[in-house]
Amino acid sequence: MQDAGVIGVPASVSGKAAQVATLHRKIDWTGAFWVASGVPALVLFSVGAVAATVGRPSWVVWMVSIAFGFIQAFTYAEIAGLFPHKSGGASVYGAIAWVRYGKFIAPISVWCNWLAWSPVLAIGSGLAAGYVLNACFAPEAAINTWHLTLLDLGGVKPGLFLRIDATFVIGAILLLTVFAIQHGGILRSARVTLILGVASLVPLGLIAIIPILTGDMTRAHFFPIVPLSHDASARVIDGQWNAAGITLMAGGLFIAAWSTYAFETSVCYTREFKDPHRDTFKAIFYSGLLCIAIFTLVPLAFQGHLGLGELVAPAVLDGAGKVLTPAVYDGMLSPSIYSGMGVGSVMARMVGGGVLVEKIIVVMLILAVVLAIMTAMAGSSRTLYQASVDGWLPRYLSHVNAHGAPTRAMWTDLCFNLITLMLSDYVFVLAASNVGYVLFNFLNLNAGWIHRMDRPQWERPFRAPTWILAAGTVLAFVNLTLMGLGADVYGAGTLKVGLGFACLIVPVFLFRHYIQDKGVFPRTMSEDLELTDDQVLVKRAGVLPYLALAAGACVVWLSHSLAVY
Repeated sequence: MQDAGVIGVPASVSGKAAQVATLHRKIDWTGAFWVASGVPALVLFSVGAVAATVGRPSWVVWMVSIAFGFIQAFTYAEIAGLFPHKSGGASVYGAIAWVRYGKFIAPISVWCNWLAWSPVLAIGSGLAAGYVLNACFAPEAAINTWHLTLLDLGGVKPGLFLRIDATFVIGAILLLTVFAIQHGGILRSARVTLILGVASLVPLGLIAIIPILTGDMTRAHFFPIVPLSHDASARVIDGQWNAAGITLMAGGLFIAAWSTYAFETSVCYTREFKDPHRDTFKAIFYSGLLCIAIFTLVPLAFQGHLGLGELVAPAVLDGAGKVLTPAVYDGMLSPSIYSGMGVGSVMARMVGGGVLVEKIIVVMLILAVVLAIMTAMAGSSRTLYQASVDGWLPRYLSHVNAHGAPTRAMWTDLCFNLITLMLSDYVFVLAASNVGYVLFNFLNLNAGWIHRMDRPQWERPFRAPTWILAAGTVLAFVNLTLMGLGADVYGAGTLKVGLGFACLIVPVFLFRHYIQDKGVFPRTMSEDLELTDDQVLVKRAGVLPYLALAAGACVVWLSHSLAVY
């Protein structure tokens, strides 16, 4: 029997090991650790955006955010252990919890996870290309200024457009290179990321430690801990902890989460672990410890060295006092820091040593970004692959090559990101995709207690303490609050665009489930759903999941209505 309103699957199944595809069990937790070691490099993506958004409290934002991420990781470690036969990460494991309570809830989790991770490829390759251009050419050089505009997207966000320029060309070459490496399977990817990880963590470690050892940490760069604001002439001044200040702080925590929570990708490779029962928890735990160190020390050193900055050019106002051209600052408020393009050269100068050392550090930072791209392609492609195997996304994504690499999912990732790479504003892309990431985290943190209630007897290689599981659930709603308050800090309509992208899964799922599969889930899902001919699907959590969804929607609406920009 079956609950026809929720799911439908054939009864027969050969067991949990049954899989349509053939990912290979070739790595242990250290391999996943090195594949996920690209996550610390994500600090290069948004350290400038956070600093330029909140001002002096920036260092506090990073500490709080990585603490949130570490607490949440214990929930993901538990639910990953329930499904050692699956790849694709926490969103796949969480989707199985939600599918009992609605067909259309579960695929949102998988889709939003991919939607958040995939743009790392475009943003990372764009930043790496920017580092290359900044290191080799003057800002006013023709190669840095030419571009061909393909499409004006000003209706979505002022100043946003699709273009082809030198950044796109170099970024596309980097993406194709990473694709070629990962075409050889997870073992080759792990070996390459080990080399890149060592090469890239060295500069990040130096950046974190040298300013502290040399005393290049001016107190005035950290205190007073108040958000920035602007006076009547649009000059930056110390703000207050009022509604506007809290909104900015929420915006900083919102955008930082895209980086600091991301080490959950280390459980994307459960299906490829030699011993998933032992390796799953170790992979996410030690990846988390590494991220705590990097996401705490690097922003601290960055801010201590740079400070907010000084006024370079005042704002241009019209007769009514409206800002026509924003003021230009150096330091953390510099436009190149906000976009991320100037972060590499600044961090290179932080270690000192002259021009040659600076060039070497820039090269190593480029490798760090390439490592982040490899981490994202490995994780996001496996999310697409497993979502296809489980019946959420089109069948063609289930294909793997002879090396066990999900090549069609990788091609889909690549094509999507070649288009994203053409966008002129990477911070907007990051913020919009992070809306999906917060939704994914909300669904999966709640999946922890849903699995506890619906699968109480299932083996759990790691069982999170109940209080940590509860703390993760609380953080699920905290994250929604930060999103509602802070998403539109990065452009009016950012929240709506992000929610719109999240809804794109609906027609995709309708096509797969009702056209390709005739309303029936693949056979490999039946044991995960605990459904056979003589069983009725029991939903032990009752109405609680629906209440959680309703409460989450209310939190987003209320927090967004309270935001002051």
